[in-house]
Amino acid sequence: MLKDHIKIFKNKTILITGGTGSFGSFFIQKLLNFKVLKKIIVYSRDELKQSEMSQDKYFKGKKNLRFFIGDIRDYQRLRMALREVDYVVHAAALKQVPAAEYNPIECIKTNIFGAENIINASIDNGVKKVIALSTDKAVNPINLYGASKLSSDKLFQSANNLTGNLDCKFSVVRYGNVIGSRGSVLPFFLNLIKQKKFSLPLTHREMTRFWITLEYGVSFVINSFGKMLGGEIFIPKMPSIKIIDLAKSLNPKVKINYIGIRPGEKLHEVLVPADLSSQTFESKFFFTVLPSFSITNKNSIFKKYKSKFKLVKRGFEYNSQNNDHYLNISEITKLNKDYIKNQ
Repeated sequence: MLKDHIKIFKNKTILITGGTGSFGSFFIQKLLNFKVLKKIIVYSRDELKQSEMSQDKYFKGKKNLRFFIGDIRDYQRLRMALREVDYVVHAAALKQVPAAEYNPIECIKTNIFGAENIINASIDNGVKKVIALSTDKAVNPINLYGASKLSSDKLFQSANNLTGNLDCKFSVVRYGNVIGSRGSVLPFFLNLIKQKKFSLPLTHREMTRFWITLEYGVSFVINSFGKMLGGEIFIPKMPSIKIIDLAKSLNPKVKINYIGIRPGEKLHEVLVPADLSSQTFESKFFFTVLPSFSITNKNSIFKKYKSKFKLVKRGFEYNSQNNDHYLNISEITKLNKDYIKNQ
């Protein structure tokens, strides 16, 4: 299925904002393996990470890989970087919840105004397709990071109203916690165990999260380029885990120190809210949330989806607590081993 969708990248140029991050570097590695793209551009503001990435064994000497230093807050720089670009993956964001709470304006400048710059520069340059990465924290947000990503999602969905007769489409991919991504709980726990700590901090015994591998997340984004009509939020079907099971999978005898839910943190995460069930479609491997304006638009994608996919039941909610698919401790242990092996 992945190879079918990779065909659309043949002889194309793609730019990835935040390309030196966990997602970006693996996404680029995957695309390089297929050897079909004309050019891959890494757009980010950290020259040290770009330098380190360019010397990595997976990227060193790749003639179609370019590194472009720039900030998504800088519209003119972004507009220059997007010349002759066909596709964009927008992965850059300020993602740390406490940092966003302490530096709210900086979060807004990057996650909201930066999204606006991506949209305008893409339209100005005639980019064909743009996919922005979202997060479960954008659904019913209780912290600024989540609220800023919800705003970003709305901007990218509504951007399809600005393109006129241009062949330029914008969509969003939203998923849960990526196993082992920077700042996530797995490397945090592993580091504590490496330091021979006798207990692991856990916010709540019943806390659950959606759990997805980086490889599956990258493959899902690639496939979404082949499916997108413009305006969709694509959500892969994922398993859930209990965070306490994650701790036990690393050390069955470890002691748990319950520290309480932190400000801006939820007990369970939601990817499809019940309020949007009337515009959410389900297929075998994913859900698609359409923009509200598509329901009343006579030429909307809503009619196209309704002819091909099943509309979920009214009131349906896709959340990590009531998910039909939970990973047991042995399954989590296997994923942990796969992650450690690839470090």
